Amino acid sequence: MTPLILFFVLPMALGLWAQHRVKSTFARNLQVPASHGLTGAEVARRVLDANGLNEVPIEETPGSLSDHYDPRNRSVHLSTDVYHGRSISSTAVGAHEIGHAIQHAQAYTFFKVRSAMFPAVAFASQIWVLFVFGGLLLGAFGLAYIGIALYSVAVLFQFVTLPVEFDASRRAKRQLYDLGLVPATEAGGVQSVLKAAAWTYVAGALAAVATLLYFLSMLQNR
Repeated sequence: MTPLILFFVLPMALGLWAQHRVKSTFARNLQVPASHGLTGAEVARRVLDANGLNEVPIEETPGSLSDHYDPRNRSVHLSTDVYHGRSISSTAVGAHEIGHAIQHAQAYTFFKVRSAMFPAVAFASQIWVLFVFGGLLLGAFGLAYIGIALYSVAVLFQFVTLPVEFDASRRAKRQLYDLGLVPATEAGGVQSVLKAAAWTYVAGALAAVATLLYFLSMLQNR
């Protein structure tokens, strides 16, 4: 029971807690109007233009907390609540995604590494489990170790993602302060939204490592 708790239950609990925290923090601050009166899309546009990124489009995307930056076509995608919202959450999330656009424009090292890794990670994420379980069922442990190696690429990707996300939040806060969009009375709300979002990536990285260690221990005990 101890390995099960160590490798699965604890990371799962941390992940659920992180997801609950980001959703509750986002929802709470979504009800708090930002004093600047701008929508998340308008905030994002101001930050982009202030950094000479006038050509980067901002598009609305369906779903909740589905906001992202697409480096393939250099476009920012904001969920409906963020795109149209005039709240602390809309401001924080909109600015965070622009942080990624700035990283791209300035060739931030970890952003470049993550972008270069993405095709390999997408491939590895689809087939690693076939190698692991196929190897275990057939007793072909060489195949299982190939699967573990493929999954390790995805784990590394999780850790490369951490500095990218934390740096994007750091850039977002600095841009909002420099442009006078966040007064001192609203700084705490912006910080709480960005910090809660960061925890989801930390939890994801820990869960990925836990899964990797579990399968390695399983193979070593065979």
